[in-house]
Amino acid sequence: MKKIIYISSFFIILIAPFLGDFVINYSNIFNESSQDYMVFWDLRVPRVFLAFFCGSILSLSGLIFQTIFKNALITPYTLGVASGSTLFTALFIIFLPSYIYVLGGFLGAFFTILLLFFIANRINKNSIMAQTNSFLLVGIALSFFYSACLMLLFTVSNFEENYSIVRYTLGSLDIVGFAYVFPVAFASLVLLKMVYVYKKEITLMLTSNENAFLKGVEVKKTNFILLLLVSFCVGVCISFTGPIGFIGLVVPHIIKIVYKKSAYKLFWPVFFFGGVFLVLCDIISRNLVQSSTLPIGVVTAFIGAPFFIYLIVRRSYK
Repeated sequence: MKKIIYISSFFIILIAPFLGDFVINYSNIFNESSQDYMVFWDLRVPRVFLAFFCGSILSLSGLIFQTIFKNALITPYTLGVASGSTLFTALFIIFLPSYIYVLGGFLGAFFTILLLFFIANRINKNSIMAQTNSFLLVGIALSFFYSACLMLLFTVSNFEENYSIVRYTLGSLDIVGFAYVFPVAFASLVLLKMVYVYKKEITLMLTSNENAFLKGVEVKKTNFILLLLVSFCVGVCISFTGPIGFIGLVVPHIIKIVYKKSAYKLFWPVFFFGGVFLVLCDIISRNLVQSSTLPIGVVTAFIGAPFFIYLIVRRSYK
């Protein structure tokens, strides 16, 4: 069964560049002077790679956040990391030159995670669990605050800036060439490597933070490093694509149902299938509407929102 799933996943990745509203003459894809060559190698292939590595980052980030907070509904979006990235990018679009707006996503995520730790530590310094709960509540409050600030920016920006912000908030994988692929791919591989480096600590924290502390794990320090790392990688991803929601919620839960293993054994499956899932969503977004591309965030929301409701209902009956 699992072999069939892997084979099907590789098949999805392989056929993704060949699908789209522009019909390619595949005999010309190695002819550098042809339009088919440009569409295939400069648009579709880089897009597939970007989708794969972004999906990998978002899904693995969701798994790490759920492990740290012992809550199956937690993702970087819940804690305001994605909202912070979106707000800072909007600020860069309005007040700074357009060619550096990609820095906004990273700076927003980095600033948010530092602010979360600063506030949560001042609320409670005694209980590890209380700090974790405070962290979560502050993150939710920041999400609402960032959303309010974003609405304020809409009122002070012009039509062109409004359009750019709206397009960014819906998520997009539209790129030309591999320039954006390399930093996202690097961030995804760094994230995968580091979660394996902290495999032992994550395994102990799966039971409880108190148990991990008694086993010699510096829980506070480990949480900070993991959250900072995840936020950095999510920020890099969002900088180039905009916020793409629900990947970190849907994929880890599906993988847990299929594999039924401990979290540290799910790192690679979640990483790989998260990438495949976003590639599949991108295929849908590029082919569902003729002569237009549906924003990738719309597709993932259509899939993720019902799944999120299902999880809440399912938890209420346990």
